[in-house]
Amino acid sequence: MANTQSALKNIRKNRTNYLRNRSVTSRLKTLDKAFQASVESKDKEAASNAAKSLISALDKASKSKLVHANKVARKKSRCAALIASL
Repeated sequence: MANTQSALKNIRKNRTNYLRNRSVTSRLKTLDKAFQASVESKDKEAASNAAKSLISALDKASKSKLVHANKVARKKSRCAALIASL
């Protein structure tokens, strides 16, 4: 167990950040699954709406460095390619 006040505060901060990051990551996975489902159903309008929300969430996660910038670029590129193929 931590001995100093600063160490105790860091434990609290780490827990808060962990929970926040986990919720963002979970939301990204949910949006990605929704996008994939709309692509599989071949509904171009639903897929473009899902892609728009997914790309927005990816950009926000990248801005806070929660997701690596190259991963965001790769996912955005694949979204665009899948929509173009519909």
